Formats: sequence, structure tokens, C-alpha cells
Amino acid sequence: MIDFRLPEEHETLRKTVQEFAASEVAPVIGEIYQREEFPYELVAKMGRMGLFGLPFPEEHGGMGGDFFALALTLEELARVDSSVAIAVSAGVSLGALPIHKFGTPEQKQRWLPALCAGEALAGFGLTEPGGGTDAGATRTTAVRDGDEWVINGSKCFITNSGTDITALVTVTAVTGVSPDGRKEISAIIVPSGTPGFSVAPSYSKVGWCASDTHELSFSDCRVPVSNLLGDEGRGFAQFLSVLDESRIALAAVGTGLAQGCVDECVRYARDRSAFGKPLGEHQAIAFKIADMEARAHTARLAWYHAASRLVAGEPFKREAAIAKLISSNAAMDNSRDATQIFGGYGFMNDYPVARFYRDAKILEIGEGTSEVQRMLIARDLLSG
Repeated sequence: MIDFRLPEEHETLRKTVQEFAASEVAPVIGEIYQREEFPYELVAKMGRMGLFGLPFPEEHGGMGGDFFALALTLEELARVDSSVAIAVSAGVSLGALPIHKFGTPEQKQRWLPALCAGEALAGFGLTEPGGGTDAGATRTTAVRDGDEWVINGSKCFITNSGTDITALVTVTAVTGVSPDGRKEISAIIVPSGTPGFSVAPSYSKVGWCASDTHELSFSDCRVPVSNLLGDEGRGFAQFLSVLDESRIALAAVGTGLAQGCVDECVRYARDRSAFGKPLGEHQAIAFKIADMEARAHTARLAWYHAASRLVAGEPFKREAAIAKLISSNAAMDNSRDATQIFGGYGFMNDYPVARFYRDAKILEIGEGTSEVQRMLIARDLLSG
């Protein structure tokens, strides 16, 4: 029999983060979100809890846990707010993970301790204004000049790239051309404050309004050759492997949002009355909430499966794509239904379901659109 119960240490972590989200995040995030501010105090608290270091080894300042623990954390945070969850998700799976997976011992020693402590954040510079989902259409270039790379180009929609504690951004850039004429793309670490590296003002976004997102530009930006991350010409492949893992993290965020919609609707349906009885006693509402719970439950099983395969060292690309697709659908459907159940109140930003509704859409776009997930699933099925 398959046992879906969490191991004791994972369940303890889940409950700890659940309590933190309820006691520390929920009371303050609404105002922070409305002001479109980055939640520095919450990030500092989560850093002290060790959440940014969960899947990394203790020798680099991590907690020595696994990716499953990270995903559990993200689901519980997203049940209350996705901006806070994505600060951790991007900080770990997009910011620190590339350095952990591909960095030299010197790079790991320099950057990982502060990233694991939540004292610093890192961005993941892949998407470009003219590329979007077509990440292989990279135009940013890095030309070798002696002991330096000279970087020119731009990136867009980069999370955690312009905060007061952002320490670096790892960017993909064309560093050459292969014999068959294809671009050779490498990954290069660019520390914050490097001359020629500029960060545009934060975007005005539909959702994730307490998350930090910027466009970046590079104009004759020089960094040491030693800032190459991984193998030259392998940067695109490296980033794709990072995205495979990050999709599980985002699936957990989507699941948390979907479950948060259920939580809010259950409370509201018990407290609110209509036509002389509690709202939840109306079958139309009760059935809608039942469908919402079924979606969240299914999404959770999907990311559990993908994360379990990752932790076990088994192939997980298809399962990660499935989890991302199912969870983003669940988040969108549940947030729409939750807004409907709340009626006019669901359209007011004072209520969490309005925030959930605004936050859900990006889950069908970020880190591979739903169309890309279907392409990955079909390709994996049909290639064998």
C-alpha cells in the first residue's frame, strides 16, 4: 500500500510554517500587498527559521533537508499569500539552486551562506523582452575580453532582482556559436552594483503585488571570467534543469492558493447567511466548495508525486509538468469560484479571495506556460 502520510519531520515543519503563516503573515500581508511593498520583515523572519536553506547542505549554511520540505513550506505559505511564498520559491529554487547545482566550491562558499540565511536574495535572469516563452531566443551577449566577460542585453520579469538585499543575478547570455550554427548560451553570475548593470523600477502588476519584479539591462557590464556558472555553452541546459525542479515548487504554490480559497470559503459559508440559513446549507454553494476541495487535493497529490520522484533520484520532468499544469488550473478555478461565493465582497481587496484571484493567473504563465507544460508532457509520452 502507498502511504501518503508525511514523515514526522515533514509534518512538524508543515505545522510550524502553517502557524507562522497564520500568526505572522495573515495579519500584515493585506496592507503590504496594497502598498505594493516587499515584505522585508517577513523575509527576515523566514530566514531565521531556516526556510531559505531547507534543501541545501549544512556545510553551506543550509538545513540539510530536501526539496519536498521546501515544497511543503511553499504550499502552507501560499494558503495565506502567494507573494510571500514566491519570495521563498524564487529565492531558493531559482536564486540559490543554480549555484548549488553548478557552482564551483568558491562560488558556493561565497554566495550560499547568505542566501540560505535569507540575508541575501538572488535573481534568475532567463526571460527576455523579445523571447518570453521562447527562452532559447536569447539575445543578451557575453564577450570574452581578457579575464572578463563583457555583457550586453536585457532581461524582463525577473523576481527578487531589485530588493535591498539582492546580492546577485545569474543571467544567460550568448557566448559563442556552435559548428552547426546554433547559439552557445552560458550562465554568468552578475553581482548587484556591478557597473553597467541597471535595474528598472518595479513593475506594476495585476497580482503578486508584494513580490519584487524588475526588468534588467546590461551595458558593457564587466564581470570576472570566474563568474561563469557551470560549463561554458551549457547555461541554457542548466537553466532548463533548474526549471524542472522549480516547476514543482510553483505547483506547491498553486496548490496552496487553491487550498487557501477552500479555507476562506468554508469559513464564509459557515458565518454568512442568505435566505434564512447559513450559506453553506445551499446546495449550489456546498457543491462548489466540494469541487474546490477536490481540485486542491488532486493538485497536492500531483506535486507530492513529482517531488517524491525528485528526492528519490528518479526521472521527474513529466510529473513536474503535470503538477504545474494541474495546480495552476486548480488555482485559477478555485479563485474564480471563491470570488463568486463571496459575491460583492469577493471583489473587494479587503478580502483574501480578491488577492487570490489576482495572484492565480500568473501561475498559468510563469516558469513555462500551460501550453509549454502540455508540450513537455506530450513530448515525453510520444518520444518513447
